[in-house]
Amino acid sequence: MNASAPTSAETLRRTLGGLLDGLPPKQATAAVERLIASYRGQTPTDAPVLRDRSDVAAYAAYRMPATFEAVRGALDGLAEAAPDWAPASHVDVGGGTGSATWAVDATWDGPRETTVLDWAEPALALGRELAAASTSEVLRAAAWRRAVIGSGLTLPEADLVTVSYVLGELTAPARTAVVAEAARAGRAVVLIEPGTPEGYLRIREARDQLIEAGLHIAAPCPHDGTCPIEVGQDWCHFSARVSRSSLHRQVKGGSLPYEDEKFSYVAATRFPTEPAASRITRKPQIRKGLVLLELCGPEGSGLTRVNVTKRQGDLYKAARDVDWGQAWPPAPQP
Repeated sequence: MNASAPTSAETLRRTLGGLLDGLPPKQATAAVERLIASYRGQTPTDAPVLRDRSDVAAYAAYRMPATFEAVRGALDGLAEAAPDWAPASHVDVGGGTGSATWAVDATWDGPRETTVLDWAEPALALGRELAAASTSEVLRAAAWRRAVIGSGLTLPEADLVTVSYVLGELTAPARTAVVAEAARAGRAVVLIEPGTPEGYLRIREARDQLIEAGLHIAAPCPHDGTCPIEVGQDWCHFSARVSRSSLHRQVKGGSLPYEDEKFSYVAATRFPTEPAASRITRKPQIRKGLVLLELCGPEGSGLTRVNVTKRQGDLYKAARDVDWGQAWPPAPQP
């Protein structure tokens, strides 16, 4: 694990803070609102989504911190399942301005080779600019390449392939093609989507495809079996805390200094890992002398609810400190 993770996050926030210098706040807010509408399909599909650098800068300042934290949360799941492994090479599919690349750099020391692929040259150009402002040699040396993300995509082989917040922008055939190519090219594949019912379904479908391609699930699932969640009744997702910028507060009209980014993910590998015995699938509920944990457990056990009481001593203390998305029970402390 990379001990410089907090520094990397702070550097990203500081670099993003300078993006909007000279751009009138109303213009930045209008750009973000229009881009959000475009990505949600509320504008014609033939309209340009990223018109110019100011569009990209405004959207990056608004979205990169949340994407960074969500991807880092997913990568932490992989890192915990493979504590002695670190990627020497990384390909980020549809990486845009590089949120996932920053998250990989914050998780591991390396990788030595990083390639970001995206169809939008304005996003790639800004990604290069942000990386150049980093203190990380890995980020500064990253390659930023234009590519059509969809059917026909060809990826270089890599230790790690990430695809974050991209599958929802693709047609069903293109999604299948991108996941298949990621599975072929990567020794480890991490896919992240918004933590919505629709995002979860895309991850669930991709999870099945990765298993069929011969990979094994490292996180968040404790097994390679069928997901025990009944479609339409619930969905698997997690949460990452994000510091809110002034632009976030302008656009959303909020006053809190943070927000929670909900995300769904799957991490799969071609090498042995140690998945969690069980995974906490909802925010723990703390009561007087009692902690309620909702868990996804080993194959066949389905979804369970566990009550951890004060009588259980150290386990109860651990339950009071555990977070949504973490493994359970906690690993013994040395």
